[in-house]
Amino acid sequence: MFVSTFKELELCYPMLSLGYSPAIFTEKLESVEIFRNSNRNIVVCAAKGPRPRYPRVWKTNKKIGTISKSLKLVECIRGLSNVKEEVYGALDSFIAWEVEFPLITVKKALKTLENEKEWKRIIQVTKWMLSKGQGKTMGSYFSLLNALAEDGRLDEAEELWKKLFSQNLESMPRIFFEKMISIYYHREMHEKMFETFADMEELGIRPTMSIVSMIGDVFEKLGMLDKCRKLKKKYPPPKWEYRYFKGKRVKVRAKYLEETGNTDLNKADKEAEVNSSESNEDAEVSFHELSDESSHINVAEVYSTVPFETVDSKIE
Repeated sequence: MFVSTFKELELCYPMLSLGYSPAIFTEKLESVEIFRNSNRNIVVCAAKGPRPRYPRVWKTNKKIGTISKSLKLVECIRGLSNVKEEVYGALDSFIAWEVEFPLITVKKALKTLENEKEWKRIIQVTKWMLSKGQGKTMGSYFSLLNALAEDGRLDEAEELWKKLFSQNLESMPRIFFEKMISIYYHREMHEKMFETFADMEELGIRPTMSIVSMIGDVFEKLGMLDKCRKLKKKYPPPKWEYRYFKGKRVKVRAKYLEETGNTDLNKADKEAEVNSSESNEDAEVSFHELSDESSHINVAEVYSTVPFETVDSKIE
């Protein structure tokens, strides 16, 4: 009786049939045959279907840190000659198996060469890096400019400076002006020194105390005492400066002495080293007086109390 009722229900409701239809059964057989005839290297995914499996060549078991790689890079080019093709070939072979350009490794190698004062190697490695289209930052250009100046290649340094100054007229960092003025100061190129300083004033860039001291020294050597007094009156030494004690930024009194007229940075640093204990005490007291908001003051606010005027005309 149960069998008869079940057959009646199957006739009335064909959806309750437990068997497979012949169309579905044939489709499954065809899919099985296709899977058997397919390549064994294809892996079937549950969600997205078959995908090819390729060997992952970019993953290696041996991992080398950037510090050791930078030391190997320095050792690779240390014993080479100054021929451009030889140095560039060694650098190309060093990064031949790299998937991406090892920018951090090259930067650390340049820092090592700078500590060793290998100026020619710095010029070669920096130009090679820039030729690859990598590391085009102001820090790289400044290291190249410094290396060219230290190596005595003043023409190339001036050419690089003019190119950077024309491309970044309103966003040129002040450290570049300071570097070029120091280069002209040590080589006694006073006219170019005054031109660079006049460009700073026309762009509204406030000079550092080292720039003011170098310009004032040249005025004194040339007998222009009036201009020297006007310069020091226009850009007096700041009363406050920011220094770091135990990793914290602290506002302390500047170590420039207006009575003796000594505004040289090196002499001020020597005085700071002699009176280091006193400066630490002053720094701790001033740090407790500062609030949380004043501890994040911009560096430009150091010169907020100093009058600033722009000069349109160049110094005669």
